[in-house]
Amino acid sequence: MEVTALREHFKNHKQYEPQHNELLDFAQQKYLKGEITITEYKELSRELEHHHGAQKPDFLFEN
Repeated sequence: MEVTALREHFKNHKQYEPQHNELLDFAQQKYLKGEITITEYKELSRELEHHHGAQKPDFLFEN
């Protein structure tokens, strides 16, 4: 799945244009539900983080 397809799924489901962090969360939800593979999730995460400015919350990196 590509970011554009993920964005369209989000818009159809939520009825508004997502922010990049929302797309990252949405991709994670789709992975946890078994709707996308781990490979697709990693590719989407990488694309959203490196090219679209999405960030995971800081608390994930705290000790």
